[in-house]
Amino acid sequence: MINVLILDDDPMVAKWNKSYVGKLEGFSAVGIAHNYEDAKRFLKDKRIDLLLLDIYIGADNGLELLKELRAESLWEGDVILITAASDAGSVKKAMQYGAVDYIMKPFDFERFQEAMMKYQSRRKLFEEHDVLDQEKLDEHWFTQEEKKVGELPKGLSENTLLMVMHGIIKLGKPAFSTEDVATGTGISRVTVRKYLKYMAETGLLGERLTYGTVGRPQHLFLLDDEQKEKILERV
Repeated sequence: MINVLILDDDPMVAKWNKSYVGKLEGFSAVGIAHNYEDAKRFLKDKRIDLLLLDIYIGADNGLELLKELRAESLWEGDVILITAASDAGSVKKAMQYGAVDYIMKPFDFERFQEAMMKYQSRRKLFEEHDVLDQEKLDEHWFTQEEKKVGELPKGLSENTLLMVMHGIIKLGKPAFSTEDVATGTGISRVTVRKYLKYMAETGLLGERLTYGTVGRPQHLFLLDDEQKEKILERV
């Protein structure tokens, strides 16, 4: 389980981010801090793996806290910035201080989920391997997007495709609807349908229309054992 601390001086935004974390398997929002001192206490007293950090904390700057934590080796966890700061200087400093992602407000759940899943995948890489070779680094860290996104049709991303695939496997059903996957992943129905259609077109899923006694026919996607194996190999 990845323990997450949320630092944001806006109680409503912090609560919203906590609800997002709660939707993701493998993550636990163990605390909310609204200022530096609360955050430091959490980091000292609890095991925090990931800090979701805003830059504008009242009159303070979240990047200064991050700088202090890194300079004094007070905490060795990871950081994702969630902030309205869009100036190049803030983004650059965040990267220099070791932020693993940078999400600009306002954002949707899909972007949040993408960042968290990418982080989870990279963390798993370090946990499972004592020694890394170039191929593993390129696959999971440095060139993952460049290598895989180019294989997808325009408008589709590898990270979102992986989220949809995870959602399908989690459902554990041989037949399911767009709504089933959208509900399980938190991704919009329109977006999910694009990815399911792509998977059907490439043979990773089957399709069928189910006609009931009344109303419109239901469009279902099908998953057999062979297709499931192919998806599991990819995720």
